[in-house]
Amino acid sequence: MTDFIGDIHGHADKLEELLKKLGYTIVNGSYKHPERKALFVGDYIDRGPQIRETLQIVKAMVDSESAVALMGNHEYNALCFHFQDSKGGHLRKHSIKNILQHYETLKQFQNKQKEYEKYLEWFMTLPLYYETDTFRAVHACWDYNNIEYLRLTLVEDRLTDDLIYESVKKGTELYEAIDQTLKGKEIIMPKGGSFVDKDGNERNEIRIKWWENPLEMTYKSISILPIEQLPEQPVKASELKSNNYYQREDKKIFFGHYWLDGEPSLYRENICCLDYSVAKRGKLVAYRFDGEKNLDKRNLIYV
Repeated sequence: MTDFIGDIHGHADKLEELLKKLGYTIVNGSYKHPERKALFVGDYIDRGPQIRETLQIVKAMVDSESAVALMGNHEYNALCFHFQDSKGGHLRKHSIKNILQHYETLKQFQNKQKEYEKYLEWFMTLPLYYETDTFRAVHACWDYNNIEYLRLTLVEDRLTDDLIYESVKKGTELYEAIDQTLKGKEIIMPKGGSFVDKDGNERNEIRIKWWENPLEMTYKSISILPIEQLPEQPVKASELKSNNYYQREDKKIFFGHYWLDGEPSLYRENICCLDYSVAKRGKLVAYRFDGEKNLDKRNLIYV
């Protein structure tokens, strides 16, 4: 009896509309359902016009135990943007690109520094993944090896200050595990290819369908987003860090992150992505899960 909700990115009006459509009502200051619980898969901040309101809604639901909220890469990035580096600057550089990504959040908390810092403290309490007997949830990617490493390394599935500092050291196991869990898996485009992403940045790596066997896929078919210039040639094993992929017979997995568009649908009977680009005039999507053996497209609810 769980309602999984995708990336909100500061669109509190859409969130309230979706919660009401799902049958949640305000009780003692937070949205609740008499029989169900919400699970948010991360990315509450940045981009949208109502970031403070979104955080107020989600945190109130978590505090009243009517929801679970996971950490997204935008919450993680905000922490790194805030944490100071002992060598000077911050763990996430205050470059033009990074400032622009956080611009709406920073602007909306202008003259509200203490309030913002309280939310940063709350971000530290957010788990990076969630699992029950019947489902799993994560922001971007459930890799078996990464999750097992995080189970052994995190404190109650959460980051600490020391782990934040360790997590930004490229090449470490912690860096790789958090990077893939919150941002997904990528491979380099063949033949020096590149493309321009939704924010106008040129990229030469594509985000891949981590639930498919890459050795049975082409560069075009393994890309989560349709990219015109990708070739229909087999993925090279040498480009892969591992051939570890999510199995068809495994638990249902719910995630966000990937900026899909069009009509919400399922990738397969146990794979559900809930990010349909609400911050780019898309949809805010939920999946109503009642423990069914196979996921059903009819249980996707959106506004």
